[in-house]
Amino acid sequence: MLVVDKINTYYGISHVLQDVSLQVQAGRAIALLGRNGAGKTTTLRSIMGLTPPRAGSIRFLDDEIRGLPPYDIARMGVSYMPDDLRIFPDLTCRENLEIARRVCKRSGYWTRERVESLFPVLKARRSQKGSSLSGGEKKMLSLGRALMTNPKLVILDEPSEGLAPIVVRTLRETINEIRSHGLTILLADQNLKFCKQVCDYGYILEKGTVVHEGTMEAIWANDDIVKRYLAV
Repeated sequence: MLVVDKINTYYGISHVLQDVSLQVQAGRAIALLGRNGAGKTTTLRSIMGLTPPRAGSIRFLDDEIRGLPPYDIARMGVSYMPDDLRIFPDLTCRENLEIARRVCKRSGYWTRERVESLFPVLKARRSQKGSSLSGGEKKMLSLGRALMTNPKLVILDEPSEGLAPIVVRTLRETINEIRSHGLTILLADQNLKFCKQVCDYGYILEKGTVVHEGTMEAIWANDDIVKRYLAV
């Protein structure tokens, strides 16, 4: 579904990503792992066209998308939940969900009713403004809004960051439920245990370079790799 081939991304003169390559097969969940500053968010932003790479290739469903504006990539079926969530604070939960549906104009399995069934708290907070939600509720709303576009691929940036363990468990169950409906997921997160529970395969980034890849089971079992690249 998604093939990233040797992309190089810069912030000004700073060479952040160096020949980063990865693949995401349809129906799978792939993790980007690494410490803060390793290049995970930049990789996701590069795919979405928010920080366009200067070199390399990004193909989505066999179409080259490097160089396209983010709204065109979104219209092709890629949905993005950024680490800062970007919900509309002055709109209600219901309005936040509905605006995503109206903008994308794409129908499918994910309706507001199904999103609210997946996240009952959003139904309970339907009339509350986004600014009044807790951090965990905002993450649920941001993910729910991503689903409302009925994407083929969902990209999640640090979904478990800052959440209490009980909320992380709920998020894990939610992502696995989403996967059961055939949705493809690419996520970046530092929480190795969380990624092992929701992802099939992982790529480890260090200083803007992919230094290791493998199944999540194999990464989890490799103490040397975990200590070298993932331990805080």
